[in-house]
Amino acid sequence: MSSPTVMPNISFVGGGRMAEALISGVLSSGGYKAEQIYVADPDTVRRDHLKQQYGVQISATNHEAVVSGDVIVLAVKPRVTAAALKEIGKGLAKRLVISVVAGVPLKQIIEACGPQARVIRAMPNTPAMVGEGMTALAIGPGVGESEVACTRQLFESVGRVVSVDECFMDAVTGLSGSGPAYVFLMIEAMADGGVKMGLSRETASLLAAQTVLGAARMVLETRQHPAQLKDQVVSPGGTTIAGLHRLEQGGLRGLLIDAVEAATKRSQELGG
Repeated sequence: MSSPTVMPNISFVGGGRMAEALISGVLSSGGYKAEQIYVADPDTVRRDHLKQQYGVQISATNHEAVVSGDVIVLAVKPRVTAAALKEIGKGLAKRLVISVVAGVPLKQIIEACGPQARVIRAMPNTPAMVGEGMTALAIGPGVGESEVACTRQLFESVGRVVSVDECFMDAVTGLSGSGPAYVFLMIEAMADGGVKMGLSRETASLLAAQTVLGAARMVLETRQHPAQLKDQVVSPGGTTIAGLHRLEQGGLRGLLIDAVEAATKRSQELGG
């Protein structure tokens, strides 16, 4: 990889939801062409879907995908990671390996690939499919600056990127990796509230989703603390404080903290 501006061929070992989110995102961004992307998955239906939907190159065997790619994205389920690495580990020794497997540490991947392996652990999330992903990177030993730049370019094509020490990757998984599901649940519940109050389902869902999107953009673009932005909406004796009071009574804040903690601990268990 002579330049991070030239996108190398990329092979996905595993064609599940996260792989599809990244494939969809990078193709939509224009950073890749379909012929540069290879995907291996044992599920015929899954392979056919990816081929028909995105035009990528598909394979039933991991070996075929590995030899076709300059960068290998390990995107299998945590429970089959060890078996996949045992099968293809030696073929990864001279390639950049990016793992998006939740809970699997760099050490385990490097041991399977050999001490010269160059491995980056990444935790993206599914909003990558619409160009609004959030990815955290933990850089393994021996990874060059150009390889880090190439990896950042890959994930920046589908959203934002931060780098963290690997010890924080389980927390990243619990927060931003699992977080979209928490937000989807909140959007659904907010829309249900609108329906209960007489709005149509279509209108209530649009109001809820756009409200969450707009609020998130305000946090990112103003860089103000969420509490400050919240206070800007609250009027003395008004509607918002009445709603917030009910949320506090129901323990929403504590439940969300507990959800991140539970997902983080589960990620740690998967890595154990």
